[in-house]
Amino acid sequence: MHMKYFPHTAGDVSEMLERCGADTLDGLYADIPEGIRFKGDYDIPSSMSEQEIRLFFDQLAKQNRQLTCFAGAGVYDHYVPALIPQIAGRSEFLTSYTPYQAEISQGTLHYIFEYQSMMAELTGMDISNASLYDGATATAEAAMMACAATKKCDTVLLSETVDPKVAEVVDTYAHFHGMRIVRIPESDGTTDFVQMGNLLDNGGVAGVIVQQPNRYGIVEDLQGVADSCHAHKALLIMNSIAADLAVLKTPGEWGADIAVGEGQSLGIPMSWGGPYIGYMCTTEKLMRKMPGRIVGKTQDSNGQRAFVLTLQAREQHIRRQKATSNICSNQSLMALWVTIYMATMGKKGLREAAQMSCDAAHYLAEALCGDPRFTLTYDKPFFNEFCVTYDGNLDELLAKLAGNGIFGGVKVADNVLMIAVTEKRTKEEIDQLISLCHEQ
Repeated sequence: MHMKYFPHTAGDVSEMLERCGADTLDGLYADIPEGIRFKGDYDIPSSMSEQEIRLFFDQLAKQNRQLTCFAGAGVYDHYVPALIPQIAGRSEFLTSYTPYQAEISQGTLHYIFEYQSMMAELTGMDISNASLYDGATATAEAAMMACAATKKCDTVLLSETVDPKVAEVVDTYAHFHGMRIVRIPESDGTTDFVQMGNLLDNGGVAGVIVQQPNRYGIVEDLQGVADSCHAHKALLIMNSIAADLAVLKTPGEWGADIAVGEGQSLGIPMSWGGPYIGYMCTTEKLMRKMPGRIVGKTQDSNGQRAFVLTLQAREQHIRRQKATSNICSNQSLMALWVTIYMATMGKKGLREAAQMSCDAAHYLAEALCGDPRFTLTYDKPFFNEFCVTYDGNLDELLAKLAGNGIFGGVKVADNVLMIAVTEKRTKEEIDQLISLCHEQ
């Protein structure tokens, strides 16, 4: 145990053991039965020099294959401006923690305030919190929030056109928080709103969760959905990919009460699954039921602009029985990342990137379906993601694409492929995918 990197002397160890009431280091584990203690040698590689370690990981990294990505299903290959990692990687941002002391955290509070302002505008809502972990947990938190806001209701309706990964997280939260999740059936790839109305008529519904665009990439017509929910005193919760809202009708325009979703599309790299960021925006009326925290702007005693933690609705800060949630906002590094992205792109840039993605997806879909073996699975409006039905062996097609350096999409059924296109995909890349798919 006496490693050269450990500063503790034998005397230090003896003193600490005495304070703990143990005679030896093994005595610290006396409560662990002998029968389950590991007695063998650990399978730890022999030591390496720094150069050897670098070479080892270089060789390991070469096993990775960087494919041109046409896959989506919640995570998208968007362009990341070079200045973002340069700024976000600065030590004052990268190593900072939650800004509990406002007087020494003005910079952190300032960018959180800007993040909230931009997200509220992007979603068309009144209020944004200072981020959640990811889009799935944000949706689950919204379900809990709806139940807390409507008090005696414990049922949340969830459309079958919501991403299954998100739905599973909502189900898990519901299991441990006493919520009842009821599925709204889908009809030809979209939510069956007639069935939704029937379920609302049964009463006891706290909220309704829909996704826009939905799990198949379809842009659903949500006209009148909010009115139906509100007529039954239920809240409308909309899950959306953040970047899509630069062009699509916002949750606020649809009359939603809570807007949630994944913010990865706002310049965060795919990064093998994270870290990402969940957003949550709501109406001013529901502000005190929203988990997380809100940063506000005020003036100090000298009349200078100052930023403060205005509202903190988690149980760490208020009485447990009054807390909607105990979710802990991250240290907001991803919120900073998104803030820099939106400030860099601006309104025009966000719209251009979203429109380029949409246009390229429609170009690909039209060209792909020029081959009779490919047909659009749903004849419905879509944004930058769509499903095609393939009359052939889909696994073989995906393997062929991968062999040519293309990640061709997400298989959602035996013969159905979901393809996503972002502004990063060039016409040459798209045409290569079309050519490979059309080859006999």
